[in-house]
Amino acid sequence: MSGASSQLEAWLPRSLLRLRRGSTIPAATAEGLTPVRLSWVDGRLQEPELLSTPADRLNALVLPRLVDPHVHLDKAFTWSTHPNLGGTYDGALEANMKEHGIRDLQAVLARGDQAISRACDHGLRAMRSHIDSLGPGADASWEALQALKTQWHGQMELQLVALVPIGHWATKEGKQLANRVAASGGLLGGVLVPPCRGTSVRRDLQALLTLAEELGCGVDLHIDEANHGPAQGLQQLLRALEQVPCSQPITCSHASSLALLSPQRLRRLAERMAEHRLQVVALPLTNGWLLGQSPEATPLRRPLAPIRQLQRAGVRVALGGDNVADPWFPAGDFDPLALMASCIPLAQLAPWQRLGLSPFTTAASAVMGLGWDGRIGCDAPADLIVLEADSWSEALRRPPERRVLIGGRWWKPGRR
Repeated sequence: MSGASSQLEAWLPRSLLRLRRGSTIPAATAEGLTPVRLSWVDGRLQEPELLSTPADRLNALVLPRLVDPHVHLDKAFTWSTHPNLGGTYDGALEANMKEHGIRDLQAVLARGDQAISRACDHGLRAMRSHIDSLGPGADASWEALQALKTQWHGQMELQLVALVPIGHWATKEGKQLANRVAASGGLLGGVLVPPCRGTSVRRDLQALLTLAEELGCGVDLHIDEANHGPAQGLQQLLRALEQVPCSQPITCSHASSLALLSPQRLRRLAERMAEHRLQVVALPLTNGWLLGQSPEATPLRRPLAPIRQLQRAGVRVALGGDNVADPWFPAGDFDPLALMASCIPLAQLAPWQRLGLSPFTTAASAVMGLGWDGRIGCDAPADLIVLEADSWSEALRRPPERRVLIGGRWWKPGRR
């Protein structure tokens, strides 16, 4: 869009505003919103202009395009053929394995393309997808998602994580897989849920950490996604890190069972996590659906990563949507605003508070190691979501009307 420019006036969360050093801190509403005029030229934002006298006509709320640090593109939209009607973890795993056994390249291409298109429509700019990477559907899944990563470059940034049993990384085949993943710019992942006591688990983690360090490759684990055995996986990971230090970024996805610890044990664990620079992605939708599922009773205590306690200890925490219409969760549509609205009751995260908004914006960007942290300032990408709303309540109480700006161009659904 060379030589083209445009602008808009809207409310912007003050915590996402990046002004020149020495600028006066602008006033904000009780919901943390400040009125600004944003202009862009050739796909980059100009210095935001503060509006001193906001008018009642200002009926737009602007956000940066958002980030989802934990999705599963390879299995999205498979609920209709492989449902998990009981809503249990074991039922999801069984249905997932059946689907994986018949998965092929064209199916993953079609599902992934649909998912990325929906994500762009809804205002996402980056996603990290875990991929089932052991078994009959693994090669097709990787081939499809690497192709989609290339095809959607410029509209969506994709990161890919190899999801395997932790013990696989200690095998010859696991080391070969790790080399392929690292060469493609991916991350090493795995599943670590209770029971996970004993030295064998720790040795497997040490093998993973050694590979990650040798290959300069990040790690993203499904860890402690359970309503029992609180923090068993994280305790093992911390012990492994004491023996095999790792300078690569390590993400702990789920971390649900930490909520079952006593406040004192949780505080000590969170402090150790911060010392080792571990970061967490909380996934309340899938965890709220699967964990503690019982046909006889409504669970009165639902495990969820203790977001505020971790934040207070200095642990970076982001929020992810996880599964979309697959055996692990029947709903979803790659919509970050719907996720934000759901997290108001599920996690009591208020987006008008800085630490309630950062898991969807700056912290999520940092977890993925993106070049732009999502703050709105001079020379930031002209990548915006513009909502027809004048408050957070108006924006999140219903599916909001939105326009999406990508590189200074208004996005049209279905466009590539």
